Amino acid sequence: MTARKEPYRIIISGGGTGGHIYPAIAIANAFKAKFEDTEILFVGAKGKMEMQKVPEAGYTIKGLWISGLQRKLTLDNLSFPFKVIDSLNKSAKIIRGFKPDAVVGVGGYASGPLLRVASRKKVPAVIQEQNSYAGLTNKILAKGVQKICVAYPNMEKFFPAEKLVMTGNPVRKDITDLSGKRSLGLSHFGLNEDKPVLMILGGSLGARTLNDSVVESLPQLIESGVQVIWQCGRFYFEEMTQKLANVEHQGLVHLFEFLKEMDLAYAAADVVVSRAGALSVSELSIAGKPTIFVPSPNVAEDHQSKNAQAMVDNDAAVLVKDSDARDQLIERAMELIKDEAQKDILSKNIKAMARPNAAEDIVEEIVKLIA
Repeated sequence: MTARKEPYRIIISGGGTGGHIYPAIAIANAFKAKFEDTEILFVGAKGKMEMQKVPEAGYTIKGLWISGLQRKLTLDNLSFPFKVIDSLNKSAKIIRGFKPDAVVGVGGYASGPLLRVASRKKVPAVIQEQNSYAGLTNKILAKGVQKICVAYPNMEKFFPAEKLVMTGNPVRKDITDLSGKRSLGLSHFGLNEDKPVLMILGGSLGARTLNDSVVESLPQLIESGVQVIWQCGRFYFEEMTQKLANVEHQGLVHLFEFLKEMDLAYAAADVVVSRAGALSVSELSIAGKPTIFVPSPNVAEDHQSKNAQAMVDNDAAVLVKDSDARDQLIERAMELIKDEAQKDILSKNIKAMARPNAAEDIVEEIVKLIA
C-alpha cells in the first residue's frame, strides 16, 4: 500500500444501543491503532446513549435531531418528517465541514441521514451490520454504499451479495486477551477465589426476565454459595436494589446498573447468562466463556434466537427460552457451574467461533475504498 501523506478523515455514524455503539468505538480504536493521525468524528442521535459513551471513549460526536417512527400515532411521529429534513441538512453541513475520506454506518437512527447524504456526495461508505437479521436502516442504505461488513453467513437475502464482506463484529480490545486477569477481576469485584462466579448480563438497558429470574432464585443462589456479578440495567437498578436489600445475601450478590470493567467481569466469571444480541455473542465468543443464552423475544424477526441457535448447533452454548427462564434459568446455571466437563467443551467451542480481528478487517475494507 502506498504511503499516504494526509491523515485519514473518517465519520462513524449510528448508535442507540450498546450493540451499535461499542462496535463503532472498536472500529475507531482500530483505525487509530493502525493510523495514529487519523481524524475521527462520530455522528449520533441527540438524547441517545452514544452522546455520553462516545465522549467517554475520547472521541468527538455531533448529534442529529432524529428518532424512529412509533407504531402508534404520537407527536413524535408528526414531527418525524421535520426531523428527517433537519438531519439531512445538518448531515450535509457536517460532511461539507469535515470533508471525510469515508463514512461508516453501524446502524441506528443517525446513520440513515448521514450515509444518505454521503452517498449523494459520492463519499465512500461502509455499513457494519451486527445481526443475523439486518436492521431497517441498513437495508435502506445498502444500495448507496460500497461495502457491507457482516458477522453472519447468508446475508445476501438482505443485501447485494457482491458488496458483502464477512468480518465478524468488532469488540472492545481489552476483551481479546483475558489471560492473567482473573485474580485482578476477583479483587476488583470483591469476590472470593474459592467460590464460583455467575455473571448475569441483560444488555446495556437490562432485561426484565433475567432480573426477575435472579430475584426469584436468590435463596437458591445464596444457599449454593455461588457469587453473582449482576448487571441489571439502568431501567431496573432502583427496583432491583430495593429487592436485594430485603434479602440477606451474605455479600454474595454484587449488583450493578452497568459494568464498565467488562474485561475484568468476564475474566472473573465461571459461567455467563446473557441475552443473545450480536455484540454479546461476539464478546462471549472471544472471551471463551461457558454461556447460557436467553434470547430476547422483543426483537425483529426473533434474530436473537437465531444468533443463539447458531451457537447451540455448534455445541458452543446452552439456550434457555425467555418463557422458560423464571422456572429453569438459575437451576440450569447451577448445574453448569458444577459440570467441569461441559464447561470445558462449551468454552473451547465458543472460542472457536470467535473473530478477534474483526475491527482490523473492517479498517482494511475502509482503507481499500479510499483512493
